[in-house]
Order: sequence, then C-alpha cells, then structure tokens
Amino acid sequence: MEVAKSWKDYEIIDMANGEKLERWGNIYLVRPDPQIIWKTKEKPEEWKKQYARYVRSKTGGGCWEYKRELPKAWQIKYKDLTFNIKPMGFKHTGIFPEQAVNWDWMMDKIKNAKREIKVLNLFAYTGGATVSCLSAGASVCHVDSSKGMVTWAKENVESSGLAKKSVRYIVDDVVKFVNREIRRGNKYDAIIMDPPSYGRGTNGEVWQFEDNIYELVDLCSNVLSDKPLFFLINSYTTGISSKVLEDILNLTVAKKFKGHTSSGEIGLPMKDSNLVLPCGIYGRFVGE
Repeated sequence: MEVAKSWKDYEIIDMANGEKLERWGNIYLVRPDPQIIWKTKEKPEEWKKQYARYVRSKTGGGCWEYKRELPKAWQIKYKDLTFNIKPMGFKHTGIFPEQAVNWDWMMDKIKNAKREIKVLNLFAYTGGATVSCLSAGASVCHVDSSKGMVTWAKENVESSGLAKKSVRYIVDDVVKFVNREIRRGNKYDAIIMDPPSYGRGTNGEVWQFEDNIYELVDLCSNVLSDKPLFFLINSYTTGISSKVLEDILNLTVAKKFKGHTSSGEIGLPMKDSNLVLPCGIYGRFVGE
C-alpha cells in the first residue's frame, strides 16, 4: 500500500466506531468510513474539537450536524498546491487527501519526461490531479459532467497560482468527449481517470463501473500519443481489486504501447500510530 505521508494541513487524528476524526487546516470534522470496524478510540478527548459530524441516514444519504460555527469554505495546502475545502451534502469536502500519493507520482513522471506533456483528466472532479499536473509543467484538458465541479476546479487552479498555465475546462459526458477527440485526431501523452461507481451524464447517460470501465479504457487508448507517458485509473468501487485495473490496462493500453503496468492500494496514516486507513485502489501503465 502507498500511504500519503507528506500532508501538513491534513491528518486523521483518530478512528473508531465507523468514523474518522480529521483535521483540515484548523478545522476538525468527523466523517463515516465503513473500513473502521473497531470500537476503541485512541484519543477520546480529541473528538471534542469537532466542528461538524456527517451522520448517515438509515434511508440513504445523510447530513452534517454542526457542533460549532463552520466556515462555508477554507483553504489547505499540499506542498505548493492550494485547495478550497467546502463540506458537501454527501460527506465530501472537495478533496480526497489520499490522492496525494498519485499527485506526487504524476508530478515526478511529468517533471522527468523532459518533453512537453499533454494530460487528459477524465471525471476530473475538483481538479486535484489537474492542479498537480499543471504545477509540474504539463498542459491539461479537464473533463467533468458537473458544471459546479469544474467551477470548483478553476478556483483550485487559481488559488494555486496556476491560472496562466495551459488548461482547458470541458463540461461534458466523458465518453462523448473522448469519441469527439478521436474524430478530431487529438492526442494526449497521459490520461488520468477517476470514474464513479455509478453516475449519470449531462443528458442522463448512465455510468456503471463494472459494465463500462473496460470499454472506456479501451476507447481512451485511441487518444494516446505514440509514446505515452502514463495512464492512471483510480477507483473507490467496492469489491473491485486493484489487480482488475491492472488486468484491464494489460488487455488494452499495454497491447498497443510498450511499457509496464502496476496496481495497488492507497491509504492515509493516523497521527501518532501505526494504523493506516485503506482508501482506494489504482492501476497504472507507464510507457517506455
């Protein structure tokens, strides 16, 4: 497992009873996590610092319970990157801190490529990967079907001082956009995708991870340049092994281009302990 250990503005303070106590800058939040199946709190007094707690509803969804006044938005930094944090209706805050593992990996690949790199970021959300790739010197095409998420990504790019970098923002269904890029003959040196388990596109298109991921990766292999730098798949879909993502890359991208594949888990450490929270999986292709 690759663990995101380089954060200063974020940390998990404690974990117990299906919940994690997190520090986002100077704001403490409690959010649910199904992986936390143990009962013992290591630091019970720390939980009193919480500003808000996300409580799941038995009928689905949930809501925030506020313990003290919470800002509508605030900023945290990861190295030279700045992100705008906003508690959302479905427990999220706009950033998945464990993805710092992948940000570092991508930035390293781009900086050491010694050539201009064009990146296609699909299901790009609030732009964590977009910001990291821009900061490393790449140009980025950022694609998400949610106008609100794309606006938030622009805010993160601007807050990180990268607004003058080469970035395109596209509000569209990912599959439709990639098909258009194939027809146009546009190519990219690196592709990132973070597809949801389930979702709907701008015109009601249904996305189901298990049914659609293989075809999407295969489709995207048609917009890779002759010497691709990398192809990264992230997933939080329950029940899918990281090896499945690697297998898909082997069956598609690795059949067309020379390189190697790998896969694994990513996680977050708990402060002052040897506990690590598993947070997601990845599959990677690196070109030769």
